[in-house]
Amino acid sequence: MRRLALACALALLVARGPAAAEGDAIDPDRPDVSSGARTVGAGRVQLEAGVLAERTRLAGEPTERRLSAEMLLRIGIAQRVELRVDGEPIVRLRGADDATDVGDFRVGAKWRFFDGGDGSPMLAMLPSVKFPAAPTPIGTGKADFAVLLAASFELPADFGLDANAGLGAVGQTRPSGYLLQALASASVSRELGAGFTAFGEVFYGSREDWSGRDQVGVDAGIVWTVQPNIAIDAAVGTSLYGRVPDVFVRAGGSVRFGR
Repeated sequence: MRRLALACALALLVARGPAAAEGDAIDPDRPDVSSGARTVGAGRVQLEAGVLAERTRLAGEPTERRLSAEMLLRIGIAQRVELRVDGEPIVRLRGADDATDVGDFRVGAKWRFFDGGDGSPMLAMLPSVKFPAAPTPIGTGKADFAVLLAASFELPADFGLDANAGLGAVGQTRPSGYLLQALASASVSRELGAGFTAFGEVFYGSREDWSGRDQVGVDAGIVWTVQPNIAIDAAVGTSLYGRVPDVFVRAGGSVRFGR
């Protein structure tokens, strides 16, 4: 525990580094589902991590409880381009199936191709590939592919909007092949002052397997920018339709390194 505390303290000291320019505070892509169009910037590395707890009740089946660690590593290779590696280093599943193992990982990029301004949104493209590292029942054992368009709007009265829309190709087993999936989300946020930002979000995904159905969920949360390179977050959400967890809670933080 002492070594872990020392490592965390060292990370915070390194993250403080040189003071960030005014208006250049860290901008995490968590804890909501939607990704913003902003990139971390050339020469910067941003680590976003946390814990996600989910509970899903299905008719005629035991309640499923899922606890996982979340991680997103964002590496700025150019001012407008970042590489992204995200996944679940460990997952604990309890219910009809019990398992504890590594989760899946996804490798992708974010390309900000339009800066917006004068009422126009900032735009970015996010392609990604999921590598099936997780064994069943934690994962499907199949690779997935996705591409999203992200738009970030600056609205009056300190409000903001991050909207995503895209398509995925979800690997199937019985029968094999790929199922085309539509994805969409919208997250409205507002700066509250003292480094706090609150958000509310709705997200949608069409069925992810041959026998499934569309999914709709909502969540809300808060992000506290402790200092320009460090943020802490928490969120809670629920299902409106489909196989989205009845309740899910996530909490974590983000640290940015580099000038």
